[in-house]
Amino acid sequence: MPRVARIKSSTGIYHIMIRGINQQNIFSYDDDYERFLVILAKYHRQSNYEIYAYSLMSNHIHLLLKEGKESLAASMKRIGTSYVYYYNWQYDRKGHLFQDRYKSEPVEDDAYFLTVLRYIHQNPLKAGLSDDISSYPWSSYSEYMNKPKIANISFALKLFNPVKEKAIQAFESFHQKPNDDQCLDITEKRNTMSDKTIRQLVSNKYHLELATLHNVKPKTQTDVLRYLKELKGCSLRQLSRLTGLTVNQIVRA
Repeated sequence: MPRVARIKSSTGIYHIMIRGINQQNIFSYDDDYERFLVILAKYHRQSNYEIYAYSLMSNHIHLLLKEGKESLAASMKRIGTSYVYYYNWQYDRKGHLFQDRYKSEPVEDDAYFLTVLRYIHQNPLKAGLSDDISSYPWSSYSEYMNKPKIANISFALKLFNPVKEKAIQAFESFHQKPNDDQCLDITEKRNTMSDKTIRQLVSNKYHLELATLHNVKPKTQTDVLRYLKELKGCSLRQLSRLTGLTVNQIVRA
């Protein structure tokens, strides 16, 4: 099947998503997140693109980025190739790490720019990886609230207020507002295993109720979570809902 041509952005700004192949993790330890940020900074200098926001999740990445002196495709190829080379070397693996091509959508106006900005920063919260938007270490939110490192924070802040202190206050308030923002994201396959089946499998194998998993001994909890992660037809979010544990706790098991 031929590839569908990407929609070009008249502003040069795109919301980009990269996901792990078969939804597998692309970050295993803090060093991996840090390496990806180093790579972003390296090619930012070489390709002259602008980074407005990022959120590095366990199995996917969100970027809000403006093309620089080369095409978006060329910049994304540099970033992806460099990280995959590192990851495969680090974990003695071969083959693809990312699922197909990166996904992108054009960001054509200020209103949608701010929607995507908030969506990216709230992604860890909505995925259950953090209880507080400001405490997640692998997003650009902290760069807006503290000291910028690789993110161009001035562009977004000026959309809130020309005075930086007031802009930061408005930025923070905007991110705390309840919303139903819908942007480019992972489209998960429909679960093929029912909640009842999963509960029964755990009961038969470990003689415990799945809803009580958070109260059992750490070793038993880890054993059960590893077993569940190997099952076909259930998602991390489904397991999080059934166990009461966060997606992050399940991923780390």
